[in-house]
Amino acid sequence: MVEKGLERLMYATRWILAPIYLGLSLVLLALGVKFFQEVVYVLPNVFSIKEADLILMVLTLIDIALVAGLLVMVMFSGYENYVSKLDIGGGEKLNWLGKLDTTSLKNKVAAAIVAISSIHLLKIFMNAQKIPDNKLMWYVIIHLTFVASAFAMGVLDRMNRKDSDH
Repeated sequence: MVEKGLERLMYATRWILAPIYLGLSLVLLALGVKFFQEVVYVLPNVFSIKEADLILMVLTLIDIALVAGLLVMVMFSGYENYVSKLDIGGGEKLNWLGKLDTTSLKNKVAAAIVAISSIHLLKIFMNAQKIPDNKLMWYVIIHLTFVASAFAMGVLDRMNRKDSDH
């Protein structure tokens, strides 16, 4: 009886995650505000901004969009995997909901981190003349570490799937 009650209590604690996922939606809102702040800044100045600066601004906007998409994936997949199935009703449910297990989500997060790191590295290279060589080297090493980690996670996932198929 005590064991059953303890197990129910432990199982119910998964709901502690719900406010965390809700908090991520506030971060998503903050990213939206920052995105449009950047757009409002660049539009009136589009004719006076240098091309390289405009490209950097566009890369920043893409970066924000990638992080926002990553947040949505983590919020919804995490909620569905750890808290409760989403019952949205109607035909509005995203087609990937309910299909991302923890491993798939980790791989998508790793891929998004590599993409974000790539954009950050490109922005750094566009200003490379202002950055010391040893710092550039470390940026590249860190980026390659993200790439290698994402690749290794993908390989491990594929190996685990082959093992579970046999």
